[in-house]
Amino acid sequence: MADEAKTSGRTTFRSAGSKLDEAAERIEHEAEQFIKYLNDEVVPAVRTHSTRALRTASEKMRDLADYMEKHQKSE
Repeated sequence: MADEAKTSGRTTFRSAGSKLDEAAERIEHEAEQFIKYLNDEVVPAVRTHSTRALRTASEKMRDLADYMEKHQKSE
């Protein structure tokens, strides 16, 4: 009876260890995929939108400077 409990405990422990190994491998794979997605999709999109936002802000500042110069000369 004691031998059966030991064998059963070892089997359960091995099974749990195997499941943990599988989970760790899956987590590593998913993390790699997530990092790849960030690098391939998110970073370029942020750069594109940031550049576009800076260009828009630059245009608005130029318009404001033109407005200020125009109204400064008429005073």
